[in-house]
Amino acid sequence: MNMQAMMKQAQQLQQKMLKTQEEINNTEFEGKASLVTVIMMGNKELKSVKINSDSMEKDDIEALEDMILIAINDAMNQINKVTEEKMGAYTKGIPGLF
Repeated sequence: MNMQAMMKQAQQLQQKMLKTQEEINNTEFEGKASLVTVIMMGNKELKSVKINSDSMEKDDIEALEDMILIAINDAMNQINKVTEEKMGAYTKGIPGLF
């Protein structure tokens, strides 16, 4: 394969990677933990936090904080998994790229 063909192939791969990353960034991920639901964008921007406080008492704040943390981490894990699945097709297991 000549150098021009390799460069063209590399540019096409780069364009596909950028398109895939943009798709992930624009996807909403929902994390849940008991009374808390969070929505995060694929770029890891927190979009919303919803708390079902109908059955909560005021002294449950500490538990609520823990649930928020768990829900956010759940959404982050989903983002990381989808990013790894989709971008892994381009990186072929090269560690540390995404």
